[in-house]
Amino acid sequence: MVQEVQRRMVLLLNHVLMQEPEATARLARQKGSVVLVQWRGFALRLLATPAGLLDLADLQAKPALTLSVTQESPFALLESALRGDKPEVRIEGDVQLAAEVNWLVDHVRWDLEEDLSRLIGDGPAHTIGQAARSMVQALRQFAGTVLVPGADRAPP
Repeated sequence: MVQEVQRRMVLLLNHVLMQEPEATARLARQKGSVVLVQWRGFALRLLATPAGLLDLADLQAKPALTLSVTQESPFALLESALRGDKPEVRIEGDVQLAAEVNWLVDHVRWDLEEDLSRLIGDGPAHTIGQAARSMVQALRQFAGTVLVPGADRAPP
């Protein structure tokens, strides 16, 4: 089951990468490199392919780069994600590959609204996109109020 979830994650990542030619060009330069992403008991080994996409790497493959998410709490990770922050990560290995991964994280975004418009049309996709953005904004405000001590009190 874990491997199937990982395969689905790789498919989604590749779908997003294919929408950005610069991303695939950068990954193609790193072909054969393995990145190990770890958080708690979860580990995902990704292999950069010659096409500039990702594949699951063999479990025995030695990673050129290891990214270990240091935040243990899933709630703290959710909070930082809602703020739009990157999680705290310990980086070990190839500096150039780390720079490319950082560029991908900073510049590649999934245009969910565009994908939805192909399925259900522009109007409904735009409406769903607006609703999703409003919900995320409300969650960010809620997280800021609840998770920041004293944020719900008026200044003296």
